[in-house]
Amino acid sequence: MLTRIASLDRHYYQCVVRQGKAQGLHPLALRLSWSGNGPFYLYITVLCLLLDKQGESLLNMLVSAYLIELPLYFILKNMVRRQRPCHALADGVASFEPADKFSLPSGHTAAAFVMAGSIYCIYPAYFFLAALWAIGIGMSRIVLGVHYPLDIVAGAILGIVSVLLCQPLL
Repeated sequence: MLTRIASLDRHYYQCVVRQGKAQGLHPLALRLSWSGNGPFYLYITVLCLLLDKQGESLLNMLVSAYLIELPLYFILKNMVRRQRPCHALADGVASFEPADKFSLPSGHTAAAFVMAGSIYCIYPAYFFLAALWAIGIGMSRIVLGVHYPLDIVAGAILGIVSVLLCQPLL
């Protein structure tokens, strides 16, 4: 069963990578991936703090959710130790060396879904835009050859669960 899942994961990874190349999505994927590096979250949060009274609620939600997400991310990543596709498959897709060796879960995706989930809680009118952006970050990581689809799913679940655990407290 696990072999079948891993095989499907590789297959869908290769499909996304092929489509990304065929559609010329690499430059867009790089920009989307960059937006998930971290400073972008800070800029959005500071902008909300300056322009809206709910900005403080967003900051509190983000800090609380990241305090849950980050330790779980590091524990899972080092426990599972799944090799990245750019290393395991040596397919030459990745044009950069990722920050670490392991791929599950996707930290970029987890962080993006923490942001999207927090936006849903505080600014629900912007959730659709935030969710599309978070999905785009996850997909960009596959197009760039540094994550498998299941890494993205695991990252999204981690981000969403982190927000759900914080929501009742705030």
